[in-house]
Amino acid sequence: MPVKEFTIKELLVPLSEYATVPVGATLYDAILALEKTQEEFDHAKYRHRAVLVLDSRGQVVGKLSQLDVLDALEPETDESREADALRRFGFSSNLIWTVQKEKRPEGALSDAHLREAACLEVENFMKRPTEGEFVDQEAPLKQAIHQLIVGHHFSLLVTDQKRIVGILRLTDVFAAIFHMMKHTPPGNDEERP
Repeated sequence: MPVKEFTIKELLVPLSEYATVPVGATLYDAILALEKTQEEFDHAKYRHRAVLVLDSRGQVVGKLSQLDVLDALEPETDESREADALRRFGFSSNLIWTVQKEKRPEGALSDAHLREAACLEVENFMKRPTEGEFVDQEAPLKQAIHQLIVGHHFSLLVTDQKRIVGILRLTDVFAAIFHMMKHTPPGNDEERP
């Protein structure tokens, strides 16, 4: 008996169930929205790891990942530009950290720094979706897998006639493939009776 193949429609998280904030919201607002959505989301599934940023018409204009929030904690200074230059020349992360720590002993996670970062607007750190981050809900799952792999994406924005209706997360695609593979015996078809 063939294993059921999942569709994008079955795997997507509807936009209404995803954490969203409007343009102009702060990082603090985004973190609260993510926390609220995670509390309300089905705990049998993987937690959300991003917040979608919406314009005044409710259209998705960007995605703020956990890494983007952490990036906001890295101040843009002469030292950070120097660290980028050292990285390009192949110096190790440990050496760069040691140099930065000596120049900035107070650390980046002081209360004052966290309060300052919380007030920053999300559009300064969000990533605007690129062409390869959209997939039609009727597209084959293999196409979505290809886009996730080639673009190194953790999620894709799912569209229905160019309107974003949800998000397809790598974790959900992996879970579906794992389920399909688990129910497919190993070996080639010629060995099976």
